[in-house]
Amino acid sequence: MSLKDGLIARVATHGPITVADYMAEALLHPVHGYYTTRNPLGAAGDFTTAPEISQMFGELVGLSLAQSWLDQGAPAPFTLAELGPGRGTLMADILRATARVPGFHAAARITLIEVSPALRNVQRRTLEGFDIAYVDGADHLPDVPLWLIANEFFDALPVRQFQRDGAGWRERCVGLSNDVLSFGLSPAGPQAMLAHRLEDTEDGQLVEICPSAAPIISAIGTRIEAHGGAALIIDYGDWRSLGETLQAVQNHASADPLAQPGQADLTAHVDFETLTQAATPAVFSRVTPQGVFLERLGITARAQALAAKLDGSALDAHIAAHRRLTHPDEMGNLFKVLGLFPTTAAPPPGLER
Repeated sequence: MSLKDGLIARVATHGPITVADYMAEALLHPVHGYYTTRNPLGAAGDFTTAPEISQMFGELVGLSLAQSWLDQGAPAPFTLAELGPGRGTLMADILRATARVPGFHAAARITLIEVSPALRNVQRRTLEGFDIAYVDGADHLPDVPLWLIANEFFDALPVRQFQRDGAGWRERCVGLSNDVLSFGLSPAGPQAMLAHRLEDTEDGQLVEICPSAAPIISAIGTRIEAHGGAALIIDYGDWRSLGETLQAVQNHASADPLAQPGQADLTAHVDFETLTQAATPAVFSRVTPQGVFLERLGITARAQALAAKLDGSALDAHIAAHRRLTHPDEMGNLFKVLGLFPTTAAPPPGLER
């Protein structure tokens, strides 16, 4: 039985499910889930992330983390962790860029948080020669100083969607219409967790919340405040959720989120406000556009240095990659960077309080 047939049977028997439950099944089902069955990245996959666009992204992220480590006294040992490391490209670029930082590699305990067996196999090949540990979640990270990167991780966590109805809310659900999966709305009712959103929303507007994000950020923030370290959270979204942002991508093109569960990537914009609320006792930086963050770290100078060794189509691709990462009309403004750090420390380079 396909995942789609299984979901139809489930809904027919038990009734509509939340959007979050649908996303969890579509992405993480142990047999048919999108992330558990495939390598979705790159030209042969369904989407491309910043580390796959250019080595410059990972190099500058790595140097920001390394400088933060130096600024906090170069503690040893420390955990160098990544949430959702994809094919391992970002961590490989981080490790290459930090190879000449005295003591960094010797002190680092590389730890990856990855649920996909298929991607774990790819990561081991990408990071061959490095000693890598895996943990199942942020709450399993060691109680030692932590420097962590999460690039396009939180956008893939399941979201619940609520449409305002007067002083109450109707939850958007996945049900059946003529035996086909379709969206619908629950009866209206109060939602205590959305009481504060009555101040900035109007009737009919939709708000998304991500229940699974807070525990992850809380585990990271608690470790950073207790033991030192920093985290860089890079994702698309904004300070506060408003409107539907759920999308499906298949073969690098938009798709119907309900058409082929398990066959397309499902994501939603990240609500950075809720991440900062859950990060305590650690403190957080200003939410900064990715382009601004990378420019502060010197991406243009790095791009010019690399360009001097290129010509022809390779040079054209390099220029296009720099633009894609930094330009406001591309990833430069859509993607944001949030830093977490101890109350006694400065934010990682590229960010401000």
